[in-house]
Amino acid sequence: MKKQMWKLEMFFNMTLNELQRNLERAHSVLNNIRASRSAFSVALTDTRLCIGPNREDSVVKYSSVFVNLGDGYSTDTGAFVAPRSGIYSLALTVYSDAGAPGATLAACARLRLNGRTIASPSENNLQDQEDSASAVLAVQLHAGDRVDVALPAGCFLCDNNNHYNTFTGFLLYTTD
Repeated sequence: MKKQMWKLEMFFNMTLNELQRNLERAHSVLNNIRASRSAFSVALTDTRLCIGPNREDSVVKYSSVFVNLGDGYSTDTGAFVAPRSGIYSLALTVYSDAGAPGATLAACARLRLNGRTIASPSENNLQDQEDSASAVLAVQLHAGDRVDVALPAGCFLCDNNNHYNTFTGFLLYTTD
């Protein structure tokens, strides 16, 4: 009987050790998934603000942050830096209000990857005092890639607490 109890105890200890190893692996996988989360969504401002037109292209610094999972977006630089290689969804909406019917305006911006333009939503139809445009795309980014929005010379954006100007991105899946 003692021998049988000893065998059961050994079996129990081996099973418990294996369960503990599996639990540690599951925790490691979960921590890796949590660390790989990356999502941001920002708006130009929470108050009435128009920027531009400028003589040269300038980086748009979005100051109203809805979410910044992984801290990839910087309000100081206006750039998102990809923490991991993967396929990301990026969206940009631009809006402008000339302030009066007949006034000229151009709502436009450049979505850039490492300084190279990858999308340029714009509207400059002069038929009304408001213009807006959007671009949504899936892009493969490598860890450290920098995505920002440039305001081209001659364009301007207006926003308020309705958040007409937004810049959003999130990791769909990693490609490590």
